[in-house]
Order: sequence, then C-alpha cells, then structure tokens
Amino acid sequence: MSKKRLQQLVESLSRSAKHFNRGEVECLIRLFDTLVSASHSRFAAVGFDRNVFRDTLHRAFGMTDDVVMDRVFRTFDKDNDNYISVAEWVEGLSVFLRGTLEERIKYCFEVYDLNGDGYISREEMFQMLKNSLLKQPSEEDPDEGIKDLVDIALKKMDYDHDGKLSFADFEEAVKNENLLLEAFGPCLPDLKSGLSQVTRVAAVFKTPHCKRLSAGFQ
Repeated sequence: MSKKRLQQLVESLSRSAKHFNRGEVECLIRLFDTLVSASHSRFAAVGFDRNVFRDTLHRAFGMTDDVVMDRVFRTFDKDNDNYISVAEWVEGLSVFLRGTLEERIKYCFEVYDLNGDGYISREEMFQMLKNSLLKQPSEEDPDEGIKDLVDIALKKMDYDHDGKLSFADFEEAVKNENLLLEAFGPCLPDLKSGLSQVTRVAAVFKTPHCKRLSAGFQ
C-alpha cells in the first residue's frame, strides 16, 4: 500500500471509526494489509475472506465457537460480499473493542438474529444457547434445560409478549440489566485480554508498526 493511499485511509477511517485515534487506525490498516498479503488470495484487492477473519478472531481474541465467529463475520461484512474490506475491518473493530452500550446492543442483536429478519426467535435463542452451552457432557436431555432457559429469557425480555425478541425488546432488556447483553452466547472479547491480544496478533503477523497500539489500548 502506497504512503499516499495509507494516509487517505487514515484520514477517512479516523472519522468513521470514532473510538480509535489516528495512530491506532494506521496500525489497524497496516495489520489489515499484512493479513490480506498473508492470505495469498486472488481477491486480495477486495479484502480477506471468512477463513482469515475466523483465524484472526481465534488468534487475537481466543474465539473458538464456529457459529459465533460466522455471525461476527456477518456483522463486519456490511455489504455482504463475503470479504472484509479495510473500512469494514477498522469500523467493525471500533465497535467490537470499544463500542458504546448502544453500539454493542445493536451488534449483539445482529449476531443473534441468525436469519436477519429483525427478530431473535425462540428457535434462534435455542440454537445459540445450545451451541454455547453444550461444551461438556451433562444430563439425560440437555435440550429440555435449554428450552427452559429460552422460556426464562422470553419471560424476562419479551416486553410485547409476541414470543420473539424485537430490537426494542432486546434494547430495553439490556438497558435494564446490562448482563443480558450476551444472553445468548459470548460474542464480544473480554476487553482487557482482547485489547492486549491485538498487539500480540500484530506480532504474530510480523506487524511491528502496531507496537504503538499498546499505549492506546491501556
């Protein structure tokens, strides 16, 4: 990437990714460039694909859940072209790492709304909870326990009693009780470990310019 192109991107993304300063934006652009180069994809001009993104989520933030990582990819990929562009990368990380409560509510809702119809259905709650909870052997019929959790969630969060969660339901529930933000499975990094691991992944991909992030991410 040319110096001129880099500075143009820093200028524009510093305005749209409002939670990062210019130095952090430049670092993340350089890291993006490194990830794209490492992918050896013929679509490198567009960005990097789902596999590179999932590998980065795993290595930088310790994410292991395939369904969650796929949904996070979908929330970053705003134009639905199956590639993460540099703008989607920096702007997505701005919310992922430092979003306001309102931004994180919108992000989590999009992750949990598996079919994108504007609601989190009973079936989607079941699928997300089953996926995130069944990591070890448990009772005879674990599905029954998950169904009970879905019933509890609906009772607590479904304010208009229509058997599904609208964005308004989800937003009101989370604002009343912040712990409900990731009610249907972890889809945000632990902030302290996540932020420190950004510099670690930069080192993994040999991006020394990102050392400057360590100061900004304290």
